[in-house]
Amino acid sequence: MSFLQRAYRRLNPQKKPDLEPAFRHSTAFLPTLWLIGKTGAGKSSLIRAVTGQSDIEVGRGFRPCTQTAVRYDFPADTPVMTFMDTRGLAEAGYDAADDIRACEGSSHALVVVMRADDPEQSELLRALKQIKRSGKVRNALLVHTGIQLLDSEDELQRCIQHNQLAVEAVWGPIESAPTDLIGRDGTPVGIAALIDKLGNFLPIVAELFERRSNSSAEETNFQKLKTEVMWYAGAAGATDAVPVVGLVTVPTIQTKMLHSLANYYGLEWDKRLITELVSTLGVGFGVQYASRLGIQQLVKLIPVYGQTVGAASAAVTSYCVTYALGRVGCIYFFNKQRGESTSPEQLQATYRKAFEHIMPVAKDDAENHR
Repeated sequence: MSFLQRAYRRLNPQKKPDLEPAFRHSTAFLPTLWLIGKTGAGKSSLIRAVTGQSDIEVGRGFRPCTQTAVRYDFPADTPVMTFMDTRGLAEAGYDAADDIRACEGSSHALVVVMRADDPEQSELLRALKQIKRSGKVRNALLVHTGIQLLDSEDELQRCIQHNQLAVEAVWGPIESAPTDLIGRDGTPVGIAALIDKLGNFLPIVAELFERRSNSSAEETNFQKLKTEVMWYAGAAGATDAVPVVGLVTVPTIQTKMLHSLANYYGLEWDKRLITELVSTLGVGFGVQYASRLGIQQLVKLIPVYGQTVGAASAAVTSYCVTYALGRVGCIYFFNKQRGESTSPEQLQATYRKAFEHIMPVAKDDAENHR
């Protein structure tokens, strides 16, 4: 069997297996930002400011998570991370235990949201004391909101210092981010710094929300598709954390992704297009891709080692490979749609760059499935 025939079979399986379990497994372990604060502190506004979603989109996206919290998966149709919003803080005897358990199965960070002009935070401080005692949550950021509601800089600094010291008395040293999630003129203030600090805890936050200047029409176009590519990559990584299953589903997930991307560019994902893409990538690349998957599955089956280090390594690799395939697919389809050619060198360089670029997100994602 020739190289092209083997590659075609991998990227165009005869059967159409049910991929929903893979996506459900991935969604169950999404990186999580846990927002805790009093009603009116600005938790929903924070989600809107960071994601760029509208009031209606955010409002409709919440769904029950625990008895005292709701979650907002982003994006709604192809979720790659989630926000958990504690709503029961004002209830008598609020117990954070359920919310702590909801977070500890995935990578997470606690986002403490406090209005700068509100010094009465006893309910929140009691909850933080319980969360701190649990030892389950280490990454935390204090967000001071409504900074433009105060009349003077001196008053603002006094208010921020008061709340900062109150939180540090129960939590210990904690980094902070002063923001105004609405702004005097309707433009949020301090969001770039907020995203940067959250990205230090969860790499996916920086990947999704950091504002980047795009240098080409193709790169601008890819930004519209990036979350979908990451969604498929997350499913591939999650699936590959389970022995044997990945051998069947990872190539199928990658095929489904490329099919969806081709359709976006108005192209039909058929044998001819598969052959063209694989040929442009080059035989050396294809052999490496085809062999890497089989090696991953073999490593995962080695007792003890295969169930820990091997599985994590396989999950990281599948995430990175899937993301990189999606990236080169977008370039190839974009150029083909415009009647332009794409060189093997360009695709291979793009593949390597994308693979390395997404590695921190992939490693963090793999930790969620251990």
